[in-house]
Amino acid sequence: MKKQIRFLTSLFVLMLWIPILAHAEGKAVSRNPISAEKIQKTIADAELLENKGDLLEAKKRLTILFRHDLEKSDKKKVKKALESINMKILFSPIETSGSLIYTVQEGDSLHKIAKKYGTTIGLIKRTNHLTKDVIRPGMKFKIIKGKFSILIDKSDNKLKLFCDDELIKTYSVTTGANNSTPIGTFTIEMKLENPTWYTTGAIVPPNSPENVLGTRWMGFSIPEYGIHGTTEPEAIGKQTSKGCVRMRNEEVEELYDIVPLKTTVTVVD
Repeated sequence: MKKQIRFLTSLFVLMLWIPILAHAEGKAVSRNPISAEKIQKTIADAELLENKGDLLEAKKRLTILFRHDLEKSDKKKVKKALESINMKILFSPIETSGSLIYTVQEGDSLHKIAKKYGTTIGLIKRTNHLTKDVIRPGMKFKIIKGKFSILIDKSDNKLKLFCDDELIKTYSVTTGANNSTPIGTFTIEMKLENPTWYTTGAIVPPNSPENVLGTRWMGFSIPEYGIHGTTEPEAIGKQTSKGCVRMRNEEVEELYDIVPLKTTVTVVD
């Protein structure tokens, strides 16, 4: 009898500690499932905050909701809303814990600032709503400090963009037919705008409807493979390429502006 009491007491203590340990590890824990009404209200409240310009508070509320043990369909809704806000924060001058404010000095250029902080001219321009490359001393720019990385999952044809291990956005992509996209960890070693496509027996110029590379090329450290645009947006989400990862042109242009050279790309089955 005493052994049974000790066992039940130990089991009770363990059950108390499981949520605490899981919370410490950042895992989702929910003893009481959240109702569909509360989920919808949180998303609606976040949208109102977003419309008022309070993006950080909107993100905070959605992040808390996302950490709960939600149904798959609800998780998808919250994730979509959260990623939308992530991108709006990224492409805004709003200062975050992952950014700094830089004051332009005499002799500065966007190229010099981007090189100093390991970022891109495109991201500085998007973040600070710049339409030209001309800058003046005294101007203040938000600079992203975080390190970007990319995860490509061939099983569902998704490309995930992370910043310091935080998921920022998920893109649908085309991967290689017959498992031709190589798996492994690579780095982006080349970036080209409006690339020329050199194929067997032909040189296809930029903007040609025959140029399968679309509007951007980001070449991997493994030769002949990379991320690029497409002339076949209807194939996005399928496995039909010759091994490269294709994106919609407007989305590859966005990603191109965000990630610098040497960005890590991991491809998994």
